[in-house]
Amino acid sequence: MINIIEVSVRDNNVEQALRVLKKKMQREGIYREMKLRKHFEKPSLRKQREKAESIRRSRKMARKKRERDGM
Repeated sequence: MINIIEVSVRDNNVEQALRVLKKKMQREGIYREMKLRKHFEKPSLRKQREKAESIRRSRKMARKKRERDGM
């Protein structure tokens, strides 16, 4: 799936447009993706990383849920 990120430049303010672009790229996770793709990652290491990320995400969601519920 291709996500196209568009940023409009207003009043020739390129610096502001760059800031907006960087913020959008950060939010979409493009910087992280580029860092991961910079070097080859063995499939076994990729599975380990993805599993660890999944565990981290689920713990974070559980923690947020506990905070929301008032525990």
